[in-house]
Amino acid sequence: MLQVIAESRTIDRETEILEGSRMGEKFDGGIICDQENSSVSEKDFTESSADESSNSYVEVDIDEATDIEIDKGEMVKENRDSECSMAEVSGEHQISEPAVGDDTEDVSPTRTEDVGVVHPHENLPKPVAPGGLLKSYSTGDVWPRQEKLSANFSIDVPSIGRFIRERSSRLSEAIAKRLNLEEDSSVTVFTVPGTRVIVRQRQKNEEGHLTYDASKDDIVPLLKGRVTFFSRSNCRDCRAVRSFLREIGLKYVEINVDVFPMRERELIERAGVSTVPQIFFNEKHVGGLVALNSLRNSGLLHQTLKTMLSPKCPDDAPAPPAYGFDDPEVEQTDEMAGIVAVLRQRMPIQDRLVRLRVVGNCFTGSDLVEVLIRHLDCGHDTAIEIGKELQRKHFIHHVFGENDFQDGNKTYRFLEHEPFIPKCFNFRGSVDDSVPKSAAAINQRLTKIMSAILESYASEDRHHVDYASINSSEEFRRYLNLVQGLHRVDIKMLSSNEKLAFFLNIHNAMAIHAMIKMGYPEGMIERKPLVTDFQYLIGGHSYSLSAIKNGILRSNRRPPYSLIKPFAAGDTRLKLVLPAVNPLIHFGLCDGTRSAPTVRFFTSQNVEAELRGATREFFQRGGLEVDLAKRTVYLTRIIKWFNVDFSSSDRETLKWLMNYVDASKAGLLTHLLSDGAVNIVYQNYNWSANF
Repeated sequence: MLQVIAESRTIDRETEILEGSRMGEKFDGGIICDQENSSVSEKDFTESSADESSNSYVEVDIDEATDIEIDKGEMVKENRDSECSMAEVSGEHQISEPAVGDDTEDVSPTRTEDVGVVHPHENLPKPVAPGGLLKSYSTGDVWPRQEKLSANFSIDVPSIGRFIRERSSRLSEAIAKRLNLEEDSSVTVFTVPGTRVIVRQRQKNEEGHLTYDASKDDIVPLLKGRVTFFSRSNCRDCRAVRSFLREIGLKYVEINVDVFPMRERELIERAGVSTVPQIFFNEKHVGGLVALNSLRNSGLLHQTLKTMLSPKCPDDAPAPPAYGFDDPEVEQTDEMAGIVAVLRQRMPIQDRLVRLRVVGNCFTGSDLVEVLIRHLDCGHDTAIEIGKELQRKHFIHHVFGENDFQDGNKTYRFLEHEPFIPKCFNFRGSVDDSVPKSAAAINQRLTKIMSAILESYASEDRHHVDYASINSSEEFRRYLNLVQGLHRVDIKMLSSNEKLAFFLNIHNAMAIHAMIKMGYPEGMIERKPLVTDFQYLIGGHSYSLSAIKNGILRSNRRPPYSLIKPFAAGDTRLKLVLPAVNPLIHFGLCDGTRSAPTVRFFTSQNVEAELRGATREFFQRGGLEVDLAKRTVYLTRIIKWFNVDFSSSDRETLKWLMNYVDASKAGLLTHLLSDGAVNIVYQNYNWSANF
C-alpha cells in the first residue's frame, strides 16, 4: 500500500456551461436529475469550516511495498459512481427553485445577467465540455436560472461517464509519472496539482520480508500494557526478539532466568515449558520467536498489539525484576568461622618491628597457639593444626608470605588487616566467612550475569557500553554480590583452560567495574591508577588489572615501559601464573578503550576457539591494513607493546597473523613477504572510553 499525505487544499470542479438553460454541471452529485418530472434541481456542495482543519487519509493500491497517505482538507468529493444514471431529457426543461427550509444556499444575483455564475479555480485546467452537450459557455457567460431549454436539447449520458473515467485515469497517470523514488533516500516528496504526496519506502529485512512499521497510527505511544519476555544469556533467539522489539521502538521487560534463577519456576507455570524466549503481552502468553515472526509476516502484529496492549497491565502479568532483592540461597558457614570470631576478640593485635620494618596489625604464632589452647581446651599439636587450616583457608596470612603456620615469633595477621584491602573494590567491610564456592561455579555464573548485562546495556556489536545504565541495574548489583565470594576461593584447583577463562572474565568484568567507579581517563599515563590501584580480593590476595594481565596471563612478564615484574620473588601468586603465554589473550582482554578488543566473556570448555574467533574479529575490523603500493602493513599498537609474546621478528609476526585475517589480506601479506622487504607502521591507539 502507498500512503499519500496531501496538503489541505480546495479543489473546484470544472464548470460545464449548458446552452440557454444551465451553466456548469457538478459531477459529484451537485445536479440532481429527476427522470419522472424531467426537471433538474441544483444542490450546492459546501463544506464547513470545521472540516477545513480536519485531516483524512485515503489509501491507494499502487505497490504492496510502498504506502501513500493523502491528507486532504476541504476538497470537493469525487464522483462515487463511474457513470451518472441520468435519463435523456428532451423538450422544455426548467431549473426548479430551492424549496423553503432546504439546506441549499439561496444565491440572489446582484445583476440579472450574472445569475448562477460559477468561476473555476485559477490553477485548474480549462474545462472541456463532454461530447453530447450542444454548447459550452466560456467563463463569464450567464446562465439564466429561469430560461427554458430548447425543444431539441438532449444530454449524451455515456459521454459523461467516459469523461469521468478519463479524468480519473489522468489523475492516476499523474501520480504514476511523478512517483520517482530515490534509491539513497527513505523519503521522497513529489507534487501532483492540488495534492502534495510524500512516499516512504518501507524497509525489507535479509529474508525479503517487509519490516513492521510501528509508527503506523502512532500506536506505540498509545499502548498502556507491557511486553515481557523470558530469556537466557547468549541465546540467539532471545537476541533476535530483543533486536526486533528495539527496532519497532516497543518498550519491554526482560527476565533473564540465568540472572534470576527463581523466575524459571514461574516461566514453567505460565508457559508450560522452560525453553526461551517466551513472550507475554500483559498477562497473555504469545509464544516464542516463531509466534512473533508469524504475527509480523502475516501483518497481524499491529492489530494484536493494539488489542492486547491497549488496556493497562493487570497485576497478574509477569512482574519486572525487583531491585535489591536476592534469591534465597542456602549458604553454609565455614566451620572455622566460629574459631576466627573468638580469635578476633582475644588475640593481642598490635604493630611490631619485624626485620627492620614496622608491621601493623599483626600477632605472633605463639600468641595464636596460646589463645587456642586456652579457649578451645585443646592440645598444643591440635592448636598448630588449627593454625595451619586457618592459613590454608585464607583467614590469616604470614606477613612475609611464608607458607606453613609455625609456633614461635613469626608474625601473622588476619585477612581483613592486609594493607591492600582498602584498594579492593569487592570487599565490603568484612571477609566472607561462608564456605567458599568453587572457582569454576563462580566463573560460570559471572559469565552469565555479565553477558546479560552486555546484551541489555551495550550495542549489538559490543563496541559501545552504557556504563551509567549498568551501574543502576539489578544485574550489576547481583554481580557485586557474586564477586564477594572471591575472597577465599581456591584457584589452585582449576585446570589450565579453566584458569585461563576465569582470569580473562575477571579482567573484563573488573574493567567495567573500574570504568564505573574511577571514571574514564584517557592516555596511558592517566590510566595507570585504573589498571594498578583498582583491585579485587581473590583467593586471599589482591589482583589489579595489570597483575591479571601481565602477572597471571603473561607468565609474570614486565608490562610495557616498566622494569619491574608484577610478582616479586617469593610471591605466593607465582604458583597461579600460566606456564606459557598464549598471544591470543591480547585480543580477548578489553580495557574499556575504543582501540581495545570487543568486550566479551569466555567459557572454560571452548576458551581456545573463542579466543581465535575474537582475534579474527579484531583484525577484520581494522587491526591490520595492507597498502600494496607502498609495501606497508599498518598494525595495531598492541603488537608493538607486547612483541615478545608473538615472535622474535616482524616477518614471523606477519606470518602468524595470516591465520587470523581474511583471504584478501592474507594474499596481500603473502605477496609482500615473498617479494622483498615490508614496512610496518603501527596505528595510533584511541584511549577514549568505549561508551
